[in-house]
Amino acid sequence: MPAEVMRRPGGFQPVIQFSIHADNKVGRLNEIIGLLSVHEVHIIALSVLDTTDSSIIRIIVDYPIEAQKLLIEHQFSYVQSELIAVELTSEEQIKTVTCALVQAEINIHYIYPFLVRPHGRYGLAISLEDNELAAETLTRSQLTVIGQDDIAR
Repeated sequence: MPAEVMRRPGGFQPVIQFSIHADNKVGRLNEIIGLLSVHEVHIIALSVLDTTDSSIIRIIVDYPIEAQKLLIEHQFSYVQSELIAVELTSEEQIKTVTCALVQAEINIHYIYPFLVRPHGRYGLAISLEDNELAAETLTRSQLTVIGQDDIAR
């Protein structure tokens, strides 16, 4: 079933997230942002989780293959994962997102906003238990689920 959903036009299409493990030291985030910027890889969404010894820098970029090459080349430790992204026309739709996911009994691991989005609309990156079911649920709730191709420039 997952392969069928991926191939079906309008079916679930994940957004790629990089969770970069970085030393908790001054300038590390700036170094990563600068590296991507110099190579014209644009950060679409950003979240930083800080701990005493290290940080997890979560990013979604417009061109994940290029970002992956850069992270490997510069020896950044990271984990790549697939997320759901949903486009919102107003902040009121956040409630629609959370209500739809609760009704389908889908657990949200974490959520963070997009920094930029084509067409000037809001966007949310959402880490969930079941991306395919969530995509179907959100679409049935009249929400626009967007994929990696939708955020490429």
